[in-house]
Amino acid sequence: MSFVPVFHSEWIKIRTLRSLWGALAGILLATAAFSALASADADTGDADPLFAVFFGISFGQIAAIAFGTTAVSSEFRGGALGLTLAAVPDRRRWFAAKATAIALPVLAVGLLTGLLTLVLGKAVLGSAGPGWTEGLRGAAGCGLQLTLMALFAAGLAAVLRSGVATLSVLIPFLLIVSFVVGDLSGGAADFLPDRAGQVVLHSTWDGTLGPWTGLAVTALWTAAALLAGGWCLKSRDV
Repeated sequence: MSFVPVFHSEWIKIRTLRSLWGALAGILLATAAFSALASADADTGDADPLFAVFFGISFGQIAAIAFGTTAVSSEFRGGALGLTLAAVPDRRRWFAAKATAIALPVLAVGLLTGLLTLVLGKAVLGSAGPGWTEGLRGAAGCGLQLTLMALFAAGLAAVLRSGVATLSVLIPFLLIVSFVVGDLSGGAADFLPDRAGQVVLHSTWDGTLGPWTGLAVTALWTAAALLAGGWCLKSRDV
């Protein structure tokens, strides 16, 4: 079976799972709501206006990893993966189609979320908000970061073969990194997947990474997780 029909079947699976639609809605609502609150409370004299606008991504990416995790872990329940691989024996092709079916809706919702969040933030901050050029860079970065985190979670779910295990690892990791060691710059924390990708959401940065190199680091983490997931799928019994 070629890639296109495999992708189509995986897209049908995703769009028929209500929990995944809820996760997509959670990406938009959590990011926009917490960003609007952060913008309203921002000290316009000291705060980074761009990050104040996109502050809610720290919460939106939790919904993104829930989306990626659920989309993959659902295959390991009730023998679903065995039936899937009976129709698509090429496991790498199936996993590539699954990853694509995860990435496209998250990217679409992520870009919409970024634009909506930017408009809300500029409305709240007024003249103290970021300019449109900088803001559109942040909106694009927001969409890309959310997509990369969803795919990172998908790869890890393929390795762990459990949605509960994957979320139990990633959610505490994201919350601890974002709210405990997130203020550390110039150290190892800057190269962790959630922190590196968020550099694109800052007007200025003091660490080694810049906006696009930070996203590249997150992309490397994501690629490693997907490669590990693909290897586990190929080498393990269903």
